[in-house]
Amino acid sequence: MTRSVPVAQENPVTAATVLEPAAEDPDVADDRELVRPPRRNRAKQLARIGIPVVFAVAAIALWQLVVKVTGQPAYLVPGPLDVLDALRTGASDLVEPTIVTIEEAYLGFLLAAVSGFAVALVMARWRVAELGVYPYLVILQTVPIIAVAPIFVVWFGAGNATNIIIAAMLAVFPIAANTLQGLRSTDRNLVQLYRMAGAPPRTQLFSLRIPHAVPQIMTGLKIGASSAAIGAIVGEFAAGIGGGAGGLGYAVTRYANQLQTPQLFAAVIVASVIALVLFGLVTLIEWLLLHRWHESATPQDE
Repeated sequence: MTRSVPVAQENPVTAATVLEPAAEDPDVADDRELVRPPRRNRAKQLARIGIPVVFAVAAIALWQLVVKVTGQPAYLVPGPLDVLDALRTGASDLVEPTIVTIEEAYLGFLLAAVSGFAVALVMARWRVAELGVYPYLVILQTVPIIAVAPIFVVWFGAGNATNIIIAAMLAVFPIAANTLQGLRSTDRNLVQLYRMAGAPPRTQLFSLRIPHAVPQIMTGLKIGASSAAIGAIVGEFAAGIGGGAGGLGYAVTRYANQLQTPQLFAAVIVASVIALVLFGLVTLIEWLLLHRWHESATPQDE
């Protein structure tokens, strides 16, 4: 008796199988996403700019509405239109004070950046220097500027020199403290690797510690940029003009004494712009240094 053996039949290829697209390799898809940035990133970038602008416009409109409804006099609470008119009509009066304040704030910032970075390097290199210097940096930060400004006037005279020193005095601590923190935060494994390779401390400092401390250094510089502008204005309050041209701090004092409140607001806005420009320059330098390799300067998907 013959026994039949079932023969395996292949599944027929249907039209649906032929038309069905092949599964895409997930790795290729991921690479494609990296090459072509998603549209949502552009939307987030627009939102970062647009949302603050919308809030600013809403706040200015509310300010103008409140002033208009309550009928407050301009010498007491000026509206945005009053401040804008003061900026337009008094621009020529603010040009020279603005130049003076820019010189004081920016030179004070440069002085603080150089001295703060140098002090941080010394403290990072020698522990005894950190123990001896760091407490006095903290004390320097806590000293009231108004109290010590007359001493600087006696030593250096009233005017730009004193204001530059006061601006540097306010900016030096955040620069030195953040730089020291960055130099102390280097990966221990990398430090041990350098030591095993026989690299001297100077090589470790300049080729390892400083590059890894750049994010903290730039953070200190950004804080110092704002502090330097504040120090220049405060120095002009306390040290006066010394017989020369006064800065925005002197202009603010003069407008306040004469109850020229719109002009006072205009001078404050210009002083804020000076600080913002310096902060923006430091931020741009930070982005140029970090955007290719550090996570803090690279776009991140939320």
